[in-house]
Amino acid sequence: MTAAAAAETPKDASASVIAQQAAMLNALPFSDTADFDDAARGFMGTLDHARIETAQGRVVWSLEPYGFLSDEKAPLTVNPSLWRQSRLNMQHGLFEVVPGVYQIRGLDIANMTLIEGDTGVIVVDTLTSIEGARAAMELYFKHRGLRPVAAVIFTHTHTDHWGGARGVLEEDALASGRVPIIAPNLFMEHAVSENIIAGPAMLRRAQYQFGPFLAKGPRGQVDCGLGKSMAAGSVALLRPSDLIMETGDRRIIDGLEFEFQMAPNSEAPAEMHFYVSRYKLVNLAENSTHNFHNLLPFRGADVRDALAWSKYLGEALSMWGGKAEAMCGQHHWPVWGQARIDTMIRQQRDLYKFAHDQTIRLMNHGLTATEIAETIKLPASLEGAWHTHGYYGHIRHNVKAIYQKYLGWYDANPVHLDPLPPVEAGKKYVEYMGGAAMILDRALADFAKGEFRFVAQAVSHLVFADPDNAAARALLADTFEQLGYAAESATWRNAYLFGAQELRQGMPNAPPRPPMPRETLAALRTGQLWDVLGVRLNGPKAEGKHIVLNWSFSDTGETFMLTLENCALTYLEGAQAATADASFTLARATLDEVIAKQTSFPEAVAAGKITFTGNAMRLAELMALMDEFPRMFEIVEPKRTAVI
Repeated sequence: MTAAAAAETPKDASASVIAQQAAMLNALPFSDTADFDDAARGFMGTLDHARIETAQGRVVWSLEPYGFLSDEKAPLTVNPSLWRQSRLNMQHGLFEVVPGVYQIRGLDIANMTLIEGDTGVIVVDTLTSIEGARAAMELYFKHRGLRPVAAVIFTHTHTDHWGGARGVLEEDALASGRVPIIAPNLFMEHAVSENIIAGPAMLRRAQYQFGPFLAKGPRGQVDCGLGKSMAAGSVALLRPSDLIMETGDRRIIDGLEFEFQMAPNSEAPAEMHFYVSRYKLVNLAENSTHNFHNLLPFRGADVRDALAWSKYLGEALSMWGGKAEAMCGQHHWPVWGQARIDTMIRQQRDLYKFAHDQTIRLMNHGLTATEIAETIKLPASLEGAWHTHGYYGHIRHNVKAIYQKYLGWYDANPVHLDPLPPVEAGKKYVEYMGGAAMILDRALADFAKGEFRFVAQAVSHLVFADPDNAAARALLADTFEQLGYAAESATWRNAYLFGAQELRQGMPNAPPRPPMPRETLAALRTGQLWDVLGVRLNGPKAEGKHIVLNWSFSDTGETFMLTLENCALTYLEGAQAATADASFTLARATLDEVIAKQTSFPEAVAAGKITFTGNAMRLAELMALMDEFPRMFEIVEPKRTAVI
């Protein structure tokens, strides 16, 4: 093996990490196997290796690469608590929750819940991909017989819960509208907007959260906490036909009474829970899962409201505690029995309330986010429950999210008000610390002592000061790797190990970002499209430009005045400028086609789909000022290309 190849090879766990793993084995109740019993309960059948393919034979989901998780004993390179969760997430197939209620688990990061009514089946959440949803329905029909879909329910706005809807509903059902699609209020607004404006940055950061480019294995990606990984495949959004507006709303669906509870701004900006009295079943969507969830995912999002989250769980307990005999969610495995259900909801309620209240208490004592993360510890009563552990979210980063929600990024110390950016700061740190050789000597000594957190900070300065320093890159990669091996959180592990991989091998080769799907564009309000266009405007290139364009949409009746001025793109709905540079009349669907790159403005004009008056070249001038965002950009090292 060459020296270069050896530098890229994952290393063994260090002595200090091995000691940490042993300590965790002694600290937690690994003899408690109730979760393994629950995860396997009601198993009816599955697909070989949970393998799902497209019509062209491309694999969009398979658990075969995770065969290494068959070993009960955790390897030294994986936190034993995370290894346990990773093995639990290997259960896959069709499971009976109670007679008449079934779940598809392990064919996606999320679950599909199937509730049988008087004549058909109600599908709760439709997985990420159309291919996955079709495979799930076929598996259900195989074991329960073919029956019509009576309704579809979307519990919340994240793609892994609605992306596969076209794999559940056939074209005739879509065309006729006879199958209701039920979702919480403001579902469409949030489903299409949450990841649109900052989508390019979020998608790159998500690579660190989920680890899709990491090899599967004991020294690579083992899990995501909520499930194994993100599914590939085709995604399409269907517009709901029935919105649940408030807690207490009821629907009779195929003979079953559903009682709903609204839970906005919890795990998703639009989310809801429900109870089905016939089956004594409660479904808390993604707000009571078998781990501490994220209050701010690594990919980025609006900070979630831990206090509201806790209150919703308390309200659910008040509404359905002592009634429900089975509780399932849209990730992980169910819980049975009134006492166990009530206990889990109480513990989850108190987990989010404790994190919220103690963060604010310490914040009001003057501690910063970093100091709070270092200080706060879960009480023994919560730490002893497996479902409170931070396999996806984690107490150490969730408290920072709470701090950010209340006080923002600034900790009031003026030294942090306007710090140097990483490259400039790195060069000064290297100079102050006596140069690269001295930093590496000291860092190697601290690495041997297991002081990985500070080694990472110190050596990162050297990498940003001199990204071509091979020794610095190798040591930082080795340090990230050890931090990843020790992490109980799957997302922390993925972030550390992917950072190590990129330092050793560079960024993965990934194709350019595809255009936004037309179905997604069609779901956006026209104003949201202008907002997307606004963030693409290259401000420096627009210096001194002034452009005014009128827009009239023949199919929706909307009118807009779009203005470029002061290097900002703004719009006014319901207005037309008397002195616009140009005025365009078109169908809104034509605008969607242009943005999806299915046609261009000149082609649409030539085809008679757009008419205009004035100087149409001003539109071309505006579009020439738009940035195209890269799919990949550097994270653990300096940006190689200047952004202007």
